[in-house]
Amino acid sequence: MRVVSLVPAGTEIVAALGAERFLVGISQECDWPASVRGLPRLTTTPIDPSGSSIAVDSEVRALTADGKPVIAVDRLALASLQPDLIIVQDVCGVCAATEEGLCDLATAMPVPPRQLSLGARTLEGIFRDVAAVGRALGLPTMAGGLIARLRERLDGLRAGAGLERPRVVCLEWLDPVFLAGHWVPDQIRAAGGTDVGALPGSHSIQTTLEKVRELEPDVILVAPCGMGPARAREELAQHEGRMRREGRARLSEWGAEVWVLDGNAYTSRPGPRAVDGAELIAWALGGVERPGLVRWPSPGAGRGVPSPRLRGLEIPKGLRYL
Repeated sequence: MRVVSLVPAGTEIVAALGAERFLVGISQECDWPASVRGLPRLTTTPIDPSGSSIAVDSEVRALTADGKPVIAVDRLALASLQPDLIIVQDVCGVCAATEEGLCDLATAMPVPPRQLSLGARTLEGIFRDVAAVGRALGLPTMAGGLIARLRERLDGLRAGAGLERPRVVCLEWLDPVFLAGHWVPDQIRAAGGTDVGALPGSHSIQTTLEKVRELEPDVILVAPCGMGPARAREELAQHEGRMRREGRARLSEWGAEVWVLDGNAYTSRPGPRAVDGAELIAWALGGVERPGLVRWPSPGAGRGVPSPRLRGLEIPKGLRYL
């Protein structure tokens, strides 16, 4: 079978099912597992990913207003690969290619490929997508086993959650401010917290820092969409500097614990590593740094106490679920 995945979560699911050998093309955002990085990349974007949060947001809004795609597909290259299956998504037109933009291309190919659109908006939705990819690849048993192992890990987290759940918010973007929705509230719940900024399955919403502060969070997760931890720390440092210059209270001065999380790997993608993300959030609530998770200096904030339930957790190591 020849598979093209135009969404990072799809690529990660295919690899987690032991079917990486089927992949013949990926998107410009697909970077995990590392072994896929040499595959042909079939999408591009005019947006400069190294730009600041506000610059990226402005570019996206301008493209949308002009009716131009944020993600463009190289149709000739795609057709030349003669895929049997194309994996897309219908959650976010900014993050990856959608099914709508490929329908005419697929039908024009000599042998039209199947299209599978991933639509997860909750952790349960992620499991349904894993099952759907497994069926499309002819690997339903592998998918069932993977889902069972992921559920077992989440059950372990939930079993150890305390009666007192810290109030948590997750910032998906800093300028403008967006509160993460979709599966992130599920991740926070499994980790032992309560997301006071969003409900499971809800859209990510634009808001203001003042409204976020009114939520009185105990813990603030900074996990910008598509950004790794180093880039996220840079964005947060710039944001804090801007708040200081404007005479406004910085996140680190609210009295809450602030943690920088690798959003690109663990909260932005509805794939198996979302469970790794829930485990990392549990470490944050316990006050423990881990690879992909860094505490931001917050004078006056409380300090989490490592819970006994965390002692059995391993550090996320990528494709642990294989």
